Amino acid sequence: MQISYHGHSIVKVKTGEYTILIDPFITGNKLTDLVVEKEKPDVILLTHGHNDHVGDTVEIAKACDALIVAPNELAVYLSWQGVRTHGMNLGGANEFPFGTVKFTQAFHSSSYTTDDNEIIYTGMPAGILFTAEGKTIYHAGDTAIFGDMEMIGKRHPIDVAFVPIGDNFTMGPQDAACAVELLNPKLAIPIHFNTFPPIEQDPETFKALVKEHEVKIMEAGNSFEL
Repeated sequence: MQISYHGHSIVKVKTGEYTILIDPFITGNKLTDLVVEKEKPDVILLTHGHNDHVGDTVEIAKACDALIVAPNELAVYLSWQGVRTHGMNLGGANEFPFGTVKFTQAFHSSSYTTDDNEIIYTGMPAGILFTAEGKTIYHAGDTAIFGDMEMIGKRHPIDVAFVPIGDNFTMGPQDAACAVELLNPKLAIPIHFNTFPPIEQDPETFKALVKEHEVKIMEAGNSFEL
């Protein structure tokens, strides 16, 4: 399994047969190395409906007939745009040919803002537990710290946890470091920082605060084998 990071909250997972893309915010993302027209994932996983997470989902999915797996209201809304979706909800898991997806709670908000400045409610925000090839990846989405992160880690031993550190809209470095202790992953990777002025952070601060777990700071385009 190959895992790569592409700026903001974009994560790509390549298994033996499938490419899974999480929260593909490409257009307008100054930190990403991705080009919309070049992305051909089999599956797109979405944590919630904010524009900086839904991003270029519809355009990519239409181009390659990717399946979109998302919280239910968001999945329904995107299906109206002419793409294939599978809606889920918090606590629910489903086994797909490409792996198992389970949505966890996240403490945040979730809505999509249209070009006409209409705000569309898109259900509950979520974190994602993705399991394939015997490995479990946790993408926390946008969230505050919460005590049940400890239960998530105990119920689903995590190989890699992607946690937001940007502050202002999500956890900052201090809370994110505490979240890592609760989740107890083998490896923690900071996301959702430095894309916009309100979330500018030094990831080294986060790394220094995490005392008991390995932390990998990734630049856009960096990848590793799991």
